[in-house]
Amino acid sequence: MLSEKKQALLRRKIRTREKIFGTQEMPRMTIHKSNKNIYVQFIDDSKGRTILSVSSQVLKLKNAANIKAAVALGGVAGEKALSKGIKKVVFDRGGYVYHGKVKAFADAARAAGLKF
Repeated sequence: MLSEKKQALLRRKIRTREKIFGTQEMPRMTIHKSNKNIYVQFIDDSKGRTILSVSSQVLKLKNAANIKAAVALGGVAGEKALSKGIKKVVFDRGGYVYHGKVKAFADAARAAGLKF
């Protein structure tokens, strides 16, 4: 049985996924946070495939789950997406509140050149 906090996160995640959809030209950029790392995927929902995946593990930071890591990951994810030809994305915050790490990541990805 899930805790109330995890149930609320799952409800928010499902509610958000009903409204957004990624394509090859405009994939869904989804974020996941754990206690140790932050993960980002660019997903083409029409084919059900992950186009690109980036995590804070590759950054080799002392603490890979704080706001500084989110900013660094946003920059790296934006650069890699642009090198793959992805310019526009649909942002999926994964049920998380658009605040703190999620907002810092999104701002850094926008600064790197992604449009959403």
